[in-house]
Amino acid sequence: MTTFVDRVELHVAAGSGGHGCASVHREKFKPLGGPDGGNGGRGGDVILVVDQAVTTLLDYHHSPHRKATSGRPGEGGNRSGKDGQDLILPVPDGTVVQDKDGNVLADLVGQGTTYVAAEGGRGGLGNAALSSARRKAPGFALLGVPGGLQDIVLELKTVADVALVGYPSAGKSSLISVLSAAKPKIADYPFTTLVPNLGVVTAGSTVYTIADVPGLIPGASQGKGLGLEFLRHVERCEVLVHVLDTATLESDRDPVSDLDIIEQELSQYGGLGNRPRLVVLNKIDVPDGKDLAEMVRPDLEARGYQVFAISAVAHTGLKELSFALADLVAKSRAAKPAEEATRIVIRPKAVDDAGFTVAKEEDGLYRVRGEKPERWVRQTDFSNDEAVGYLADRLSRLGVETSLMKAGARSGDGVAIGPEENAVVFDWEPTVMAGAEMLGRRGEDHRFEPPRPAEQRRRDKQAERDEADEAFDDFKPF
Repeated sequence: MTTFVDRVELHVAAGSGGHGCASVHREKFKPLGGPDGGNGGRGGDVILVVDQAVTTLLDYHHSPHRKATSGRPGEGGNRSGKDGQDLILPVPDGTVVQDKDGNVLADLVGQGTTYVAAEGGRGGLGNAALSSARRKAPGFALLGVPGGLQDIVLELKTVADVALVGYPSAGKSSLISVLSAAKPKIADYPFTTLVPNLGVVTAGSTVYTIADVPGLIPGASQGKGLGLEFLRHVERCEVLVHVLDTATLESDRDPVSDLDIIEQELSQYGGLGNRPRLVVLNKIDVPDGKDLAEMVRPDLEARGYQVFAISAVAHTGLKELSFALADLVAKSRAAKPAEEATRIVIRPKAVDDAGFTVAKEEDGLYRVRGEKPERWVRQTDFSNDEAVGYLADRLSRLGVETSLMKAGARSGDGVAIGPEENAVVFDWEPTVMAGAEMLGRRGEDHRFEPPRPAEQRRRDKQAERDEADEAFDDFKPF
């Protein structure tokens, strides 16, 4: 059974916002008590939080679909709906969040670090919040916005100071077990270590963590064996330790050739060339192993490596190795810039961004794309004429109508707002007053104004149409 997972694809869905309520206060002798519809509650977010107690992504491997709760709709009497509950997903320290294209969204390091993977939808405004001096009794409310959906990839990169690398059965797990309190599974056959093991080592005043990375073999950087799957755990380590087997039973291997092969794999993986190295010749408790260690040590030192001959079984040479690693870790920490390890990628909008774009497609359709227009469309109840008129007002104030004119749109042309798979398409009629007939002009409610004679209403409407026609005729698109 799988016990360690360090890469998963996660499908997260935030909660949707609750719908606003359209309600009128009703009281004896007060037939028009005013709007009292409450707002809908916001949907819950999906939030990733670093938890030191979590060491694997196994839970998300078995359950890759996660969804937060939605907000409740508003009610009459100015009662707002309850907000949806945020969904907190604990992840291991060192988790990298990417989109499906491999772009890094966040690099989560440090206990309690958070990242909002999907934002909850806004709650719709009730008619009480939509009322104004001109719109005293709105007969509509805004719908809640659907929650965000995102497919993300979580990739765990172990956070450690020292990484032990080498062939399978070179003694890495044995070494980490005697240097720290870690208790990895150890046996005398290759690929005993199937997961990275972490241990904490104290040497004098320096405390550092050491990671045992599963064994590498030739071709590991191209996916052979287990190497490529776990090479990512070496990336965060500040010091690399080559653990070389001086008592191998394979006739075609020796410590120097093993070192060259592992260095070649690390070079092909990339990004590790500047890490300080240290060489450990293990298993000198075996007579032939001690002789071989003495033979190859001058060659390795001539290459510039600091070499330690040890025996993890007999506990020989461990104290000197531990303090040497502590010295390298301390120097590496002192050389690092004082900055936060956590990295969250933010891509701000351009300062001249109008918030939407208008493009004419090959079939003559004009498509409007933008966060605000698309959200406003989703919030509109198209069965309510007054709500449709309110949407038209908002789009006009944003400048969508002007941009359509500049793009060459004419009365009756098709306009789509939103992506192809979920767009609202309509025939454009510039500057036409929308809304229910009983409401007169948008934003006004004749129930709160003195009645106008029928002839006067007819003349006012005709004047509005004439002004609209003149404005359209005078406009010269680019």
